Amino acid sequence: MLSKYRILHHLTRHLSPRITTTRSSNVSPHFFINPFCTVVVNSPESPELPPWVMFSDKPTPSNSDDDFVIPSLAHWVDSSILQTKPKLFAKPSLEESIHLEDVEKISTFLKEQRHSSHDHVVQALDGSGFRVSNSLVMQVLKRFGNDWVAAYGFFIWAKKQTPYVHSPEVYNLMVDILGKAKEFDLMWKLVKEMKRIEGYVCLDTMSKVMRRFAKAQRHEDAVEAFRGMGKYGVEKDTAALNKLLDALVKGQSIEIAHNVLDEFKSSVPLSSPSFNILINGWCKVRNFEKARKVMEERKEHGFEPDVFTYNNFIESYCHDKDFRKVDEVLEEMRGNGCPPNAVTYTILLLGYGKAGQLSKALEEYERMKKDGIVPDTPFYSSLMYILGKAGRLKDACEVFDDMPKQGVVRDVVTYNTMISTACAHSKEETALRLLKEMEETSCKPDLQTYHPLLKMCCKKKRMKVLKFLLDHMFKHDLCPDRGTYTLLVQSLSNSGKLVEACTFFEEMVSKGFTPMETTVKLLTRKLEIKSMLKEKDQIEELMAGHVLGEQNV
Repeated sequence: MLSKYRILHHLTRHLSPRITTTRSSNVSPHFFINPFCTVVVNSPESPELPPWVMFSDKPTPSNSDDDFVIPSLAHWVDSSILQTKPKLFAKPSLEESIHLEDVEKISTFLKEQRHSSHDHVVQALDGSGFRVSNSLVMQVLKRFGNDWVAAYGFFIWAKKQTPYVHSPEVYNLMVDILGKAKEFDLMWKLVKEMKRIEGYVCLDTMSKVMRRFAKAQRHEDAVEAFRGMGKYGVEKDTAALNKLLDALVKGQSIEIAHNVLDEFKSSVPLSSPSFNILINGWCKVRNFEKARKVMEERKEHGFEPDVFTYNNFIESYCHDKDFRKVDEVLEEMRGNGCPPNAVTYTILLLGYGKAGQLSKALEEYERMKKDGIVPDTPFYSSLMYILGKAGRLKDACEVFDDMPKQGVVRDVVTYNTMISTACAHSKEETALRLLKEMEETSCKPDLQTYHPLLKMCCKKKRMKVLKFLLDHMFKHDLCPDRGTYTLLVQSLSNSGKLVEACTFFEEMVSKGFTPMETTVKLLTRKLEIKSMLKEKDQIEELMAGHVLGEQNV
């Protein structure tokens, strides 16, 4: 009988030769992104790895770990460290090419000189002679998106340069950076400044304001921002209301979101997504009774349940491993003339896979096939994830390798899945080659791409490669966030690299990130064990007066 693990030819035999790209779905980050960062290996690796995996992924002498780079990748690593200009993922415009050198100079200036306030950044940049343009400013702000002092100081300085004028997009990005840093007074000051420029404040601006308030658990402020949108020239319409509802649900306040819908449903037309957002929120907190009531209310407004409505229930039941309820919902939706879609089957695949029922997960492909649904990029990525989680690296690699042959586009989640899987299997060279391939195929990485690579380097004490990865991130406009710093400090502490851990800890705090209590305790305990009492005192002094962060990053 055909092994359930050896499914590649079984899958590809039935696929249509069509281009399938990433779809938008209502699958939450819990199912799609976060799982790809921590892959658990619980069964032996498949034999006979395909050629693209079989590099020199072998243990190396521990006495050369710090500077060790796998020989076949040494040129790429060394040249990237020496090269100041990034490899572009898209062909630059003439304007971008002209200012690329200044982007690097400004970035280096802001990165190497820590400033206590944004005013000091402005003073330091005065007289520098840097040329500015909207593309340059956008790129610099993206690089310092998690360092609001440097970003805001540069923003103010650039605004003073003539004849340059900030575009609405630049303002919106700065509003988002300040909101993310919880600098809400400065954020509102900027929005009021935008109001004085006709046409600058738009729904995107107010959406960023509402989302940042909601994420900071300032839910009433988010609602007040919606109520006051009219004075900024932004209409309180269906799209704006849905943005608020979505922000509140993602900000863990479904109750307030439901109250908001009740408050505004008589003055703002509702849409199918308005109700689906609430259903998603109630399903997340496992209040299925209220989710059902919202479903009935949407019917009263003329909106029959759609596939997105049912997917919310299926996702929650899958997460709880309540597959009897899953089958009930599937039967209900089919009975109501609403067949499952690719998103539904991706949820089922992940649900069964994460529950350790790989055979059952693969059976969902058979049902998917009978429904005439062609697997797309997210389905393939999820398939690779559950195969990797089950320890079937060979099968995951073959699925990855076959995607282009089937006309299915690999996206950043696809690469993130394989990089994380390779790191979990200690395939160091494979993981780095995948990052290199992303660069060569113009698939731009995100922070989730780097996290398993950084963790692996810390564990193996690959300090040179760690520096390369951090430089690679920065050159491609990615700025470490709280999660990145937490990973670095904890991983380096566990590897005995305490000097480096202290350096990243200090940088983390200087950028306004509040460390988790577990991070502080781990670092200070390791320092005490190594009798590094001076460094321990410095960490404790640095944290004096700080309220430690929550456990989840």
